[in-house]
Amino acid sequence: MRFDIHLLYLLLRLLGRLPLRTLHGVGSFFGRLALWRHGTMAHTAAVNLAIARPELDRAARGRLRREALAEVGKSGAEIVKIWGGGAERALSLVREVRGGELFDAALAAGKGVIIAAPHLGCWELLNYWLCRRTPMAILYRPPHLAALEPLLRKVRGALAPEQVRAEGAGVRTLYKRLAAGGTVGILPDQKPRAGEGQLAPFFGRDALTMVLLPRLAARTGAAVLFAFAERLPRGVGYRIHFLPAPEGLADTDTATACGALNRGVEACVERAFTQYQWHYRRYTANNLPNPYREGAGLV
Repeated sequence: MRFDIHLLYLLLRLLGRLPLRTLHGVGSFFGRLALWRHGTMAHTAAVNLAIARPELDRAARGRLRREALAEVGKSGAEIVKIWGGGAERALSLVREVRGGELFDAALAAGKGVIIAAPHLGCWELLNYWLCRRTPMAILYRPPHLAALEPLLRKVRGALAPEQVRAEGAGVRTLYKRLAAGGTVGILPDQKPRAGEGQLAPFFGRDALTMVLLPRLAARTGAAVLFAFAERLPRGVGYRIHFLPAPEGLADTDTATACGALNRGVEACVERAFTQYQWHYRRYTANNLPNPYREGAGLV
C-alpha cells in the first residue's frame, strides 16, 4: 500500500471513532452545499425528481431535492464509520432486518442467489451483512485511482466480497458461482455501456437498463432478491430490507425482463425515496433526448 494511501487508512480509523449521528450531520451540511452552489449535482437531481414525481409542484420537489442532497452527503460521510470502524462495528449498527426470511429461503434452496442492490442507502453495510452469512462475489468496475484497491481490500477485511470485474472473464465467474449454488451481488441501476443495454421504463421514462442480471437469472435459475440498507433518522443505525423480484425478471424477452428489473428498483426506492442517488444521470443514451441539457424544459 502506498504511503499516502496508508495515511488515508489511518485517518479513516481515527475518524471512524466519531458517532454516526455526528458524521451524518456533517455530511448533511456538505450535501446541502451542492444545492446552494446550483451546480451539476443539484441540477441533475432536480431533473430526475421532475421525472419521478411529476405530480408534485416545484416547491414540493424542491423540498425533496434538499433532503436528497443531504442524504448524498450522509452517504459520503458514513463511509468513514463503515470502513474506518471495521466490519463488526459497522454491523452493530444494524437495528432491524425486514424480509430476511426471503434470503434464508433462497440460500437454503441451493440454486444460487442474485442480490440486486440499487444505489440506495448504505450498500457497503449491506455487503458486510451478506458476506457474514455467505461467501459472495460482486460485479464491479475498478476505481479510477488504482492505488485505492489495496485500501478497499484492507478496510473490508475478512468480510470482503470477491470482486469480479465487469468484463468477459468476470461474467463467466458469476455464471459458475451461481451454477454451484453461490451468491452474487449486482447494482441493477448501473447504466450499461452503449450497445450493452435495453431501453425500459424507470419512473415512467425510458432509461438504458442492464441486460446482464436478467440473463443470469434466466440461464441459471437462481433466485433474485432486491436488497438495501436504509439509513435511519438521527444516526441511530440502519434497517436492512429484502424484497422479492417482480414477475417477469427472468423472462426471455429482454424488454419484459428489463422492465421488471426497473420495477424492482422502484419498489426499493419508494421505501426510502430521498436516499436514492438522484444526482446520477440515468436518463442519457445516444438515441434518447437529453433531459439534463439546459432548456430541456423539465425544471
